[in-house]
Amino acid sequence: MEDSPPPRQGGDRAQYGVCAFLALLGTAVIVDALGIPHVTSGTDPVGPRAVPLILGALLVLIAVCYAVDVARGGRGEPEAGEDVDLSQGSDWRTVLLLIGVFLANALLIERLGWVISGALLFWGTAFALGNRHYIRNLLIAVTLSLTTFYAFAIGLGVNLPAGVLQGIL
Repeated sequence: MEDSPPPRQGGDRAQYGVCAFLALLGTAVIVDALGIPHVTSGTDPVGPRAVPLILGALLVLIAVCYAVDVARGGRGEPEAGEDVDLSQGSDWRTVLLLIGVFLANALLIERLGWVISGALLFWGTAFALGNRHYIRNLLIAVTLSLTTFYAFAIGLGVNLPAGVLQGIL
């Protein structure tokens, strides 16, 4: 087991930054939730404000508890099971391929539709991450895009763009 340096008295400034971020986020959620009109009905006696108010309050509470823990010397333990070689540089080819795949999806989703652009997204992501089973990946990608298309349409009532397959799907 590695020896870790003893915690600094007063805590770590970066951790206090996380506390401040959580507190600001919680406050923003609360302020935004207070702008939601308080409307209730027979099927919804609580209204739409309750959940954001609770989440905002919980974020502020977590920020306070975390700040107290950091002030007492608490700190996160490094992950022992991480197998990343930090001496190696970033794999920019993979990062750029993934950015290209996501941009292509964003540009093509309206023209080609979700099924085709989603299949390209799933297939391209597998390719960028190193999987070279092209046909199998294509079959999986088409299955995933069709499944999500119909899950959104039937399950959620949200119509994803059909693009060139309009009338076929």
